[in-house]
Parts: sequence; structure tokens; C-alpha cells
Amino acid sequence: QVQLVESGGGSVQPGGSLRLSCAASGSILSINTMDWYRQAPGKQRELVASITSGGSTYYTDSVKGRFTISRDNAKNTVTLQMSSLEPEDTAVYYCHAEIRVVPSTHVPRGTYRYWGQGTQVTVSS
Repeated sequence: QVQLVESGGGSVQPGGSLRLSCAASGSILSINTMDWYRQAPGKQRELVASITSGGSTYYTDSVKGRFTISRDNAKNTVTLQMSSLEPEDTAVYYCHAEIRVVPSTHVPRGTYRYWGQGTQVTVSS
């Protein structure tokens, strides 16, 4: 009933830029925090950036000053603008959101966590 669909990603040289977007759709009442995580080969998934419905943001130290997270509450979208990319940024990036859903016969009232399918970002010369 609720889907997160990501777009963007790809391959870029060090120092380049990429833009990731994620759109939430379905039986949505409201969205709390929206985040971007990433997982590099052989490493645990880590939180990269987060934004609340009020616009407060968080960034992991390694991306501060290079990445910018933003969201459009009316469109239920979140965007990650990535600049000055480094090889260490290579990973699969996942959109994540905490969503209050429209209750139904099969889905009780509540807030649930949803993930996108992931999009590959490769930074290499």
C-alpha cells in the first residue's frame, strides 16, 4: 500500500555531483522523518542524512558540507544532492521513511518504516 521509489544515482568521477530522489506513494496520512542510508560492500548500512517534517536535518560527519537533504511535504518526496563526491561514497543508497498510514482491514493504525529498493552510486576515476 505504501511504496518508496528512488531515482538518480549512477557513476561519476571523484569531485562530481549526483542527485538522488525518492517519492512516497500509497495510503499515507503523514510522513515523519525521511532519511537516506547507504551500504558499501562488506559494510553495515549507515545513516547518511535525515530530515524531519519540520525541516530539521542531520548529516553523518563524513558528508557534512558536501551533501544536502531536502524534502517536499506536499509531494511526499525527499532529495539528496551530493557534491564533491569521493570514492568512499560508493555504495547502494536507500531511501527510508517513517509513515503514518491510512488504517485498513489488513493494516492497523500506526506508524511504519518503509524502505526504497536502493540505487547504486559509484565514484571512480
